[in-house]
Amino acid sequence: MARPGKEAPMTRNPEAPRSAGTAGALRDHRLRDGSDALGFPLIPLTLRKTRRIVTTRKADNSIREKRDGAPRLALIRAASPGVSPPAYGDSSMSRVHGSFILPAGRLRHAVHTIGAFLALALTASLWSGGSAGAQDAQMQIIYPGSMAVTGFSGTTIPNFDQGLPPGVDPVDETFIDTTRATLRVFDVSHLGGPASGQLVSTPPPFEVTAGQIGQVFGLTYDDGVRNGVPSGIPNLYAAASSLHGIRIVTPDTKGTGRPRRQQHGTAGATFMEGQFGAENGGGPGTIWKIDGITGQVSKFADLDTNSGPGIGNITFDINHRQFFASDLDTGLIHRIDANGALVDTFDHGVAGRPAHGLAPVADDGAVMDIQGAAFDTENPATWGYTQDERRVWAVAYHGGRLYYSVGEKAEIWSIGIARDGKFAGDPRWELTVKADQDNAVTDIAFDNKGFMYLAQRGPVENRYDYSLFADSGKGEVIRYWRENPDDPATESAWVPVPQEYAVGFPEGNRQSAGGVDLQYGYDADGNLETSVCTDTLVNTGDKLRENPTLADRLAAGGPLAVHGVQITPSALVKPANVPPFGSWFTDFDGYFEDPDVEGHVGDVRVWHPCEGRAGYYEQIPGGGYLPAFYPPDLPPPGNLPPCLDVEDVQYFCTPSGLKADLYLHDHAGLGGDSITAQSRTPGVGVTTPQSHAPGAPYTIDITGHSPGDTVNVGLCFYRKSDRDKGGYYPCCKMTVPLRTPAVSCER
Repeated sequence: MARPGKEAPMTRNPEAPRSAGTAGALRDHRLRDGSDALGFPLIPLTLRKTRRIVTTRKADNSIREKRDGAPRLALIRAASPGVSPPAYGDSSMSRVHGSFILPAGRLRHAVHTIGAFLALALTASLWSGGSAGAQDAQMQIIYPGSMAVTGFSGTTIPNFDQGLPPGVDPVDETFIDTTRATLRVFDVSHLGGPASGQLVSTPPPFEVTAGQIGQVFGLTYDDGVRNGVPSGIPNLYAAASSLHGIRIVTPDTKGTGRPRRQQHGTAGATFMEGQFGAENGGGPGTIWKIDGITGQVSKFADLDTNSGPGIGNITFDINHRQFFASDLDTGLIHRIDANGALVDTFDHGVAGRPAHGLAPVADDGAVMDIQGAAFDTENPATWGYTQDERRVWAVAYHGGRLYYSVGEKAEIWSIGIARDGKFAGDPRWELTVKADQDNAVTDIAFDNKGFMYLAQRGPVENRYDYSLFADSGKGEVIRYWRENPDDPATESAWVPVPQEYAVGFPEGNRQSAGGVDLQYGYDADGNLETSVCTDTLVNTGDKLRENPTLADRLAAGGPLAVHGVQITPSALVKPANVPPFGSWFTDFDGYFEDPDVEGHVGDVRVWHPCEGRAGYYEQIPGGGYLPAFYPPDLPPPGNLPPCLDVEDVQYFCTPSGLKADLYLHDHAGLGGDSITAQSRTPGVGVTTPQSHAPGAPYTIDITGHSPGDTVNVGLCFYRKSDRDKGGYYPCCKMTVPLRTPAVSCER
């Protein structure tokens, strides 16, 4: 199926951090010889657009727009437009750049005075495309491999073209740009060639603006069931967040027609427009739903007790068709049904910690009071986060359990989800994260080989000038796997030392912005292979392509100031891929003049439905597949015996729950050496280990069942060498009913 056209990505505003100790001053930019660049500050803003925008807000909160002309950006600085850079790769995007200095350090252009200050108008020629906010009811925005990314939407100075009064600090007049995207869905099915550390061009992404949903971080997809019928197209969910800063305002008292920015809490203060989507009924505890077919946006659920810290992350439990969301205000994990109703909660601080011999910690009751004098937008300690010991960040449903991360010195815990969908009351400490820095783990992902992937995000920051939202440059992306067999000498059932990925080119290669997920595989030409499951790692990061010592080599692959997503084959753990020239890179907003911003990118989530194929498939040009045909060594279905028999099953209990050893007989002569297993019984989780020793039985984990239940397990039996080649591979598929023992496994 051909992809529908979508609106061009909007550009991030050029932003610079403020000078230390001066609340209203901006950092001065200097020439390479140390002299002042005319002594004028650089300030982020967006000129009011010269293109015509016709906006119609529909009842479902989605926006239908028509846009003509090109957007305009502006920098207040003593220079006029520079020249366009050389084209890179196969990007269809070109830009007009402004610059203070030539390579030799000289001023490139003369100074032009406009009224009481100097301004540079910068026009940008962006990708063309239809409006993303105006998706037709028959159009589809999410496909297998679609990559959703969250990030800060950018800033604007309202009515900037009318000028500012003398003596007014432009930063005080800079607001969230509600017309720009805080969520984008990218088509990354064709990356244009082998990975070489390059920035890749993608079709214009589907966008959801800050005016619709405010600032968001966490993402998840559902299963695409609509009115009880599977549609094959999921919906996307995004959660309100404070991880892209908190901004407050008071009403206009000077007749400017716009509110007044405030750094400290004061009477009458409210959240700035575009912070939490209040214009559409949103708040700091809101979860938004984006229809995967139409792109329509609606409010899905609200954590009413959240005063401002927002939601850590969200996940979907496909077995029970429910969601889990972590509340950074109270520390609770909320269970939410498929209709958005809050069902119940789990309190890790009180009910979880004692399971590992730790003292319970109740919520201290602190809230974000933006009208109180103690509140400071630049001091997250005043924002009402619950205590670190009980602060739950990431959540991920896997194998019948909900995994979650706690605190800055991150620990990974899990709790079982019972067959009826309730919390099983069996919280379990899994591991304490071994990383160079004690940073929060804000995202967790699992692949189909048994690896658990964790992404760190630096401590929360919030500069008044919008430049810094996280202390970047120290966040790691790592993966753990279970010990096989479990080593009784170690406290955890997971390996004590994880593997790490090189994230970004800056020294240390630790540029994680806190989002991680798995993608299908890619072939040698950078084309998506949807038959190769979870073989690619995607993670968010800041300053991904910056390294002065590699500048010449990197310049051949595009701009350097990339804040977005790194795409890497999952096998390339350190020391491989250092520096990461074996990766591809995408930018969140397509603007590359902002090397100093940090924390402007958030989470990433890929829709990658995945299971083995019962034969070889041929892709139809334009989308879809022909019916499978079967090679001579793999009998087709019909009145023939099954291609696989289970000769024997042996059950045993482990600290992690019930396991079953399967002894298989290969009737078809496939010569398989690997299996994947999925539960066909609602409410029950079935997973397989990452490896299999020749001659040994195949082991599966079973969770969420009641003792004595019959669990239907779907098996895919295949050769690992076939799968590793990429493309579609022969797989013997069958469903096996397993009668579990009438004995409960307890740790």
